[in-house]
Amino acid sequence: MNLNLLGNTAARVLCVFIVNALTVVGGASIIDPSISPATAALLAGLSSVATVLQRLASAFLDDGVLDAEEINNAFVGVTKKTDS
Repeated sequence: MNLNLLGNTAARVLCVFIVNALTVVGGASIIDPSISPATAALLAGLSSVATVLQRLASAFLDDGVLDAEEINNAFVGVTKKTDS
């Protein structure tokens, strides 16, 4: 994996955290006022990042290599390469 691909993947993981954390903050506060917005955001962000990392690890286990297609698939929820 080259450095540009690694940087892009890290930036996308950060974006997954931010997007999912922000979507949960308001809802968690309405459902249970005892949950702080920071705690709700942290839990949502970490669980989303963990899902993406699990998909990346599964793709890596298949053949010991992560290519751009496998990385893209991890972010959209696909865990197997498409047949081209």
